[in-house]
Amino acid sequence: MKLEKIYQATIDKWGEEAQYDQAVEECAELIAALMHYRRGKIDQQAVIDELADVSLMVGQLSWMFGADEVEKAVIQKRKKLDMLLHRGEPK
Repeated sequence: MKLEKIYQATIDKWGEEAQYDQAVEECAELIAALMHYRRGKIDQQAVIDELADVSLMVGQLSWMFGADEVEKAVIQKRKKLDMLLHRGEPK
């Protein structure tokens, strides 16, 4: 099944508000996993699993808000990051 169909199915089943809440929950779980990983309480696979959950939710949110608009914002953020990385370096 294509991701777009999965995304639509989740909205049809649980609604947009629930998907926003799910995204927040998945991000919180990733935050917790990263903190536990830094302290040696969990292994790398646990972080990878949480990253996978967040990746799916980011994909869904991008689809919900408009993938083209999100991509434009990503391009702008990359430009800003590039400038920050090269600030102060000789040309």
